[in-house]
Amino acid sequence: MSTPDFTTWSRETATQVETALTELLPASRIAPARLHDAIRYSTLGGGKRVRAMLVYGAGALTEAPAERLRIAASAVEMIHAYSLIHDDLPCMDDDVLRRGKPTCHVEFDEATALLAGDALQSLAFQLMSEYKLADEPAVQLKMIQLFAAAGGSRGMAGGQAIDLDAVGKTITLPELEFMHILKTGALIRASVLLGTHCGKSLPQPDLDRLDRYAKCVGLAFQVVDDILDEEGDAATLGKTAGKDKAQSKPTYTSLMGLADAKRFSEELLADSLQALSTFGPGASRLREIADFIVHRQR
Repeated sequence: MSTPDFTTWSRETATQVETALTELLPASRIAPARLHDAIRYSTLGGGKRVRAMLVYGAGALTEAPAERLRIAASAVEMIHAYSLIHDDLPCMDDDVLRRGKPTCHVEFDEATALLAGDALQSLAFQLMSEYKLADEPAVQLKMIQLFAAAGGSRGMAGGQAIDLDAVGKTITLPELEFMHILKTGALIRASVLLGTHCGKSLPQPDLDRLDRYAKCVGLAFQVVDDILDEEGDAATLGKTAGKDKAQSKPTYTSLMGLADAKRFSEELLADSLQALSTFGPGASRLREIADFIVHRQR
């Protein structure tokens, strides 16, 4: 049987994850119905599912069972959806458009949006502990630990705090990189490692290479996000374009300029592929995802 090309594979993976989320999220008919409506509204029917693809791509390298990847990818997407709901709140980035439709607090209300994010975070950890995701309990415990760290004050939440504090200020490139290693990169890194741990064990040097790859693509994702925010429009991006510049937020394009930011994204792509150079065909999906992240148009 021939291996599907990346476009086909990414579409099939997104469909699998959408189906899994549809089944795993609480049904709207279950009380409290409005909260469950908000959860499903914000999680289903949109997004590139890049983090889920990274789970599956890493799982392909370690020959992980599909059911394990299904759960791990769903948990990652729930955490991502929760972070977007909270990021869009008036007390954070105060945005009205996400994935081409009104943000959760606009469609419902602020309190419901806040609770929807809280519930998604809890459900993600429920899944990570409820299903068998690794051969050894100690490995699964390690997976839960790194997943928790990715969302905490030294991960996604901490990066958002630094981001909010940086509005209107001048920061250096190393400071910007540190912020995005936490805000964007931490969950992307967790996605790669979770997918890896769902399968056969790898020696530490290989895990270190995968971690290096994940850090490079995580940073590249944010650099390209900043480029698209500068060049794109709301219809293409599915979210408000030019908002970072309007809010005087430091970005790679504001600190480096557009041309240098584009060059930097290509350097990060090269670094990510170099990190995978010792792996064989099993890492082909991870290579394709890195290329997609850097060359995407939205």
